[in-house]
Amino acid sequence: ELENQLTIKSKTLDELKQSLALNGGAEQTPEALSLRIAELCETVDSTVSQVAQLKTSMQSIVEQWKVYDEVYAEVSLMTTRYLYCIDQCKPSMVSLEALKNEVKTLQ
Repeated sequence: ELENQLTIKSKTLDELKQSLALNGGAEQTPEALSLRIAELCETVDSTVSQVAQLKTSMQSIVEQWKVYDEVYAEVSLMTTRYLYCIDQCKPSMVSLEALKNEVKTLQ
């Protein structure tokens, strides 16, 4: 059982060593850390700038959609009114016999 625990600990230690090697090692000089911090600051500044540009762009798009919604509502209302007028202005369908009787009555 002790051997198993020792094997597990050894594997964990190896994984930690590999992880440390991938992350640049534990022994970084202050100069290297300073450069890394400067790189991270540049990345943050770039991201902040991109977010600001995206926010401006999105505000413009939202304003354009508001205009679209207003125009769409207006066109929809006009279409409804137009269809109502067409429906109300349609001549009623009358049979030929009814028209002949109407002509006779008017004569």
